[in-house]
Amino acid sequence: MAMGAGFTLRELARALHATLEGDAAAVVIGVAPLESAGPDQISFLVDARYVEAAKASRAGAFLAGPEVSGLPAPVLRVPAPQQALIELLTLFHPPAEAVAGVAPSAVVARDASVAPTATVGALAVIESGAVIGPHVRIGPLAFVGAGAEVGEASVVHARVAVCARVRLGKRVVVHPGAVIGADGFGYAFDGEAHRKIPQVGSVVVEDDVEIGANATVDRATLGQTIIRRGTKIDNLVQIGHNVEIGEHSIIVAQVGISGSCRVGRGVVLAGQVGVADHLTIGDGAVVAAQSGLARDVAPGEKVFGTPARPLIEAKRIFVLEGELPELARRLRSAERRLAQLEARLGAGGA
Repeated sequence: MAMGAGFTLRELARALHATLEGDAAAVVIGVAPLESAGPDQISFLVDARYVEAAKASRAGAFLAGPEVSGLPAPVLRVPAPQQALIELLTLFHPPAEAVAGVAPSAVVARDASVAPTATVGALAVIESGAVIGPHVRIGPLAFVGAGAEVGEASVVHARVAVCARVRLGKRVVVHPGAVIGADGFGYAFDGEAHRKIPQVGSVVVEDDVEIGANATVDRATLGQTIIRRGTKIDNLVQIGHNVEIGEHSIIVAQVGISGSCRVGRGVVLAGQVGVADHLTIGDGAVVAAQSGLARDVAPGEKVFGTPARPLIEAKRIFVLEGELPELARRLRSAERRLAQLEARLGAGGA
């Protein structure tokens, strides 16, 4: 399909099911943002707000939706530009093909099961009873604990720890440094010391989940911590023991979810949200960045702030907070006038 080091616009239009406006024989060799794209690159507009930036761009072609006009170069028109961008980037940057096999420096227990089509990188460790499925990629220095399972076509990147008895489904991606299945944070004070409560449960990560770099998902005290199908978890997220997260939820960077919470389907927890223990967040709820949850959130509800309140109420409070210095000044002025009036009335009464 490719011509030389790039693609013709005709080839890209065919691959993306796009309508081409312009020179079908023109060749582009890469994808770049509007502000840095050159004449031999294709750029993109996923939002009509960037039309003016596109008109000033030097890009040789554009990927855009039907509402955009007046662009200075050929256009590949698609109904959903963001989805088409995924395909476009994949064309220019296809995933590297892994060579099946176990690196000589990897350590694999005799009773572990590694599929012939799997790849195990240098210095990785696969412990007793672990199961590595077909077409799985285990990165260098990764660890898969005793009795753990990694499902078909999953990718466990470098330095990931998949602890004992953890189960990863199919097509799961775990980015470098993440730890899945460390002990949950459970202690009981006996009057002299904090005694550790044994964390003897496990973690289940269902199909098509992605877990970011240096994220942590704790094993359950008893039972399972569960990440349901299709959920995407950003870097530096902490998920406590016995948490359950529903399908297709989005958990953004630096979120912390305390133990035994229930997060519904299609929930969005924006960056640095903190969730107290044993809360329920309903399906489709949205919690804005840096919010602190101390109560349940109803399905579809949008909340913001610490403590989190309904979004409209929280925005009103946010605006009023900016007016507090002026309100305080006016209040002090009113108090002085009231004191003066009371003094005069008191003197008149005497």
